[in-house]
Amino acid sequence: MHTLSRFIFISLLTLLFSCGSDPNKPYNDTPTSGTVRVVGDETLAQLLDANADTFMGLYRYATIQLDYGPEQDCFKKFINDSAKVILSTRKLRTDEEAYFKSRNLFPVTTRIAIDGLAIIINKQNNDSLLSTDQLKAILNGEINDWNAINPSSKLGEIRFVFDHTGSSTVRSLSDSLLNGKTEFPPNCFAVQTNPQVIDYVEQHPEAIGVIGVNWISDRDDPQQLSFSKRIRVAWLSTKPDPVYPDDFFGPYQAYLFTGEYPLRRDVYLINREGRNGLGTGFASFVAGEQGQRIAKLSGLLPASPYTRDIILR
Repeated sequence: MHTLSRFIFISLLTLLFSCGSDPNKPYNDTPTSGTVRVVGDETLAQLLDANADTFMGLYRYATIQLDYGPEQDCFKKFINDSAKVILSTRKLRTDEEAYFKSRNLFPVTTRIAIDGLAIIINKQNNDSLLSTDQLKAILNGEINDWNAINPSSKLGEIRFVFDHTGSSTVRSLSDSLLNGKTEFPPNCFAVQTNPQVIDYVEQHPEAIGVIGVNWISDRDDPQQLSFSKRIRVAWLSTKPDPVYPDDFFGPYQAYLFTGEYPLRRDVYLINREGRNGLGTGFASFVAGEQGQRIAKLSGLLPASPYTRDIILR
C-alpha cells in the first residue's frame, strides 16, 4: 500500500504541474505577460503608442500589438475577435452590444479621457477665430469662400479636409454640428491620416483641416512639435455673433475641462477579453494613474483625477 500511495501522490503532482505548462492550454497570458492585439482609432494613435510603450517598458514579458485605422474598420476588427481591446471615441452601439450578448460576452467600457477635435489652418491665414455656425455653414455648403468669413480675404475657395470618410472625426463633426448628416459638399474631402491632413493644410493656404488634439499637444514629442509649428490652430466660439477674443476657446485642457471648447468628445477603452488576461491588464493600466498621466501629457483631459504629492521644505 505504501508503494501504491507514493505512486498516486507522484502522479497527482505530475498532473498538477503539467497543467501549468501545457502548450495546448487555451490561454497562456497574464495581466502582465503574453501577447494581445489592440486596435485604435488613428486619431488617437499618439495616446495609444505612449501607453503601449510605457506598459511594455514596465512589463518586459508583455507584447501589445497595435493596429490603427478609421473607426469603422477598428470596430469591425474588434467585433470579429481580431482584437481584444479597442480605443475609441464612442461606446458600443445597441446592435453591437446585442451581438456580444448573443455570444455570452460582456465587454467592459471604461471612459479614460476627454479629447478635442482641433481645427487647423495654414500659417498664412490670419482668420484663426471661427464660430461653430461658420463651420456648420462650410460643411453644409452654405459658405465656400473665405471672403464670406472675412471680406478682405484673398484666399478664395475653402478646402475642408479630414482624415478618412469612415473616421471618428467625420462622425464627431456630423454629430456635433450637423445632427448626424454625413453628406458634405465637393470642397470637403478626405485624405487618409492625421499627418496627411497636416501636410495638406501646410501646403494650401485656403485649407481648413480637422485632427485629434493629441497630434499637436505633446511638447516633449519632437514630431508633434514639428506638426504644431507647421500649421495654426483655430479658436472657436459657440456664440452666433462673437465679437471679443474672450468669446473664443482653443482645444486645450483648460477649455476641455470647463466645456467651453465645443468640439470635445469622450475617449473609451473597451475590453472584450472576459477574463484576467493581458488585455485586462493593459486596460487597467490605461485607466489607472500612469495611464491618466499619459493622457494629460498627450494634451487630453484625464477622465479620473490623480493625486500629486508636493513636499514643502
